[in-house]
Amino acid sequence: MSPLEPHHFWQTIDPTDTHDSAPADGFTDSYPTRLPDGRQLLLPLRVLPGDGTQAVASLIVNQASFAVEDALSQAMTELIAPLAPEVIIGVPTLGLPLANNVARRLGHPRMVALGTSRKFWYVDALSAPMSSITSPTHQKTIFLDPRSLPLLANKRVVVVDDVISSGTSIVAVLTLLAQAGITPVAVVVAMLQGTRWHTPLAAHRDKIVAPIASPRFARTPNGHWLPD
Repeated sequence: MSPLEPHHFWQTIDPTDTHDSAPADGFTDSYPTRLPDGRQLLLPLRVLPGDGTQAVASLIVNQASFAVEDALSQAMTELIAPLAPEVIIGVPTLGLPLANNVARRLGHPRMVALGTSRKFWYVDALSAPMSSITSPTHQKTIFLDPRSLPLLANKRVVVVDDVISSGTSIVAVLTLLAQAGITPVAVVVAMLQGTRWHTPLAAHRDKIVAPIASPRFARTPNGHWLPD
């Protein structure tokens, strides 16, 4: 199987130094990110909308193998376990399988899922507008089910999502939770993508953790990609 085939990505955690992490002439179609224990996860490079000169390394958790999801979830759990979280809050859509996995590893009986599909008993006071880098033209609304409030009151909560890139999604989540009087002790994501999230999340940076990270990329004259 060719490593260039799209369905091949996100299927294995590879041993340390399986992939060249700094090729002299740049990356072609993939980028190897590194887990805390040194193992690598090969991510496809996706060209961003626009003039074709910018790209990001992509992680789509619900297309990953269970082995990859488990490895990421275990690493995320290890990062937040010292904080003694009492409730895990999952961010839709791709944060939900990770939140479920992390909550189980912490020994929790359940997790609390936010939603983007409005149920008739939801209220505007527990909602916030949200967008993301992967769906830049599709504005959504994030909701907290009012029936979940008793599960979160006076608890040490941790927010779980898949990727932070521009930071807009997590800003929306934190705004929503603040409206409900909830301040998370941490936000843990599978991957931090670039640094553009630093500014909108400046007030929360000390609470944001992730086991892997990837830069943004700029196209080189030879058509390859280097960290921007």
